[in-house]
Amino acid sequence: MSSNLTKREIVLNIFRKTGFPQKQIVDTVQQTLDIIQKALADGRNVELRNFGVLEVQVRKQRVGRNPNKPEAEVIIPQRAVVKFKSGKILKQQLKKIDLAKIG
Repeated sequence: MSSNLTKREIVLNIFRKTGFPQKQIVDTVQQTLDIIQKALADGRNVELRNFGVLEVQVRKQRVGRNPNKPEAEVIIPQRAVVKFKSGKILKQQLKKIDLAKIG
């Protein structure tokens, strides 16, 4: 499978399709990401219809183990995490992936 999709690649794809100035596209993409990040940091979920939902969840405190010192218990504190739930269209597209090409 190809490498990860980067912000730069997103900008170049939009540039090829629209011809808008790359600086304008970079600014728009970054502002979009900043708005999403702030919403999540404020505890709000982000719903992108047909794509998916970025959902803030609370992970409970739990006891873990250090693999180098398995006799010692380590308390992993409660924390907020972001979980992604695929939307309907994305789920349909994921079903078509050739799994042999992943991994």
